[in-house]
Amino acid sequence: MTTTDHPHHDRVHDLGMPGAPDGPIAEAITASLESQGEKQTALKAKDLKTDQEVRWCPGCGDYVILNAVQSFLPSLGIAREDMVIVSGIGCSSRFPYYMNTYGMHSIHGRAPAIATGLAASRPDLSVWVVTGDGDALSIGGNHLIHTLRRNVNLTILLFNNRIYGLTKGQYSPTSEVGKVTKSTPMGSLDHPFNPVSLALGADATFVGRAMDSDRKGLTDVLRQAAEHRGTALVEIYQNCNIFNDGAFDLLKDPTTGTQWAIPLEHGRPLVFGPDGASCVIRDDAGGLRIADTNQVEAADIVIHDATRTDPSYAFALSRLSSQDLRYTPMGVFRKVQKPTYDAMMADQLTQATTQGPADLDAILTGTDTWTVPA
Repeated sequence: MTTTDHPHHDRVHDLGMPGAPDGPIAEAITASLESQGEKQTALKAKDLKTDQEVRWCPGCGDYVILNAVQSFLPSLGIAREDMVIVSGIGCSSRFPYYMNTYGMHSIHGRAPAIATGLAASRPDLSVWVVTGDGDALSIGGNHLIHTLRRNVNLTILLFNNRIYGLTKGQYSPTSEVGKVTKSTPMGSLDHPFNPVSLALGADATFVGRAMDSDRKGLTDVLRQAAEHRGTALVEIYQNCNIFNDGAFDLLKDPTTGTQWAIPLEHGRPLVFGPDGASCVIRDDAGGLRIADTNQVEAADIVIHDATRTDPSYAFALSRLSSQDLRYTPMGVFRKVQKPTYDAMMADQLTQATTQGPADLDAILTGTDTWTVPA
């Protein structure tokens, strides 16, 4: 497979750029596209590993996520030099050191902003953001929601361990109410963010959730996110075995996981639990609720549709779960298409270049000027 077979690269040909565009950015894009015809990628997982020692705490869920990403990325057919991973600050943000691609360990909370600039100016690249619940939802919350609403063509992996790990165990924006930590010795008073609800509220075009220890489920969601054209956000439940060990045991434990996790499979009924004992139906107010499967008609059970244009259905799904993790949907909540920010920006640049050089004096002077009498 060549790099031009991948949607991250196919989209460049849809930008409507002229064959010989002006400007250094356009020239760089053109040169990169021309060179892609010569590239052949036959990557293996080991090709994406670096010579850097992976330095997370033994048993950290980040190891599993790193291994999963390195294992599935080669199947996308993207050359290493066409991938860029931008991270912020936190344990997860060490990711670029361990990926043999281009990358940047950037500023706290600002990875989405930096990645936006890169994706908008170099649409030939596959741009990824790796962040954590503190980095993305506290200091970086504003950057995250604006990236989502703009639908910039990049993929965001949000590692959620419900704690600040790098700074040694303070409560985070996703910690549950009453959480006792070094910074909340009497228990947290803050109501936590639901990252999926937040993303859907910002009208994100792709939103998914996966578990670090579920290799198959994680890989499936990551693959769909990577193939999506637009901003894709994947919340990954990630265990911090030092400062918040067992945070997701309710979903990981084989004896309770099937009871409380709701698998999201497009086109299939939302039935879960031992022997399919539970299901999702619509409530009288138009939302969703849990019911006993043997107490409802089969026609009343909701069929999962991730492609609904209206995000209210996906949002209702995200509200089924509470902070104790009971009734937690896992998989892809929403996957829809709409114009991307970088494509629309390129269209404007193309339009501007066809209109000839601008009159700088007229722009600076404008029409809103006046003379102040002496």
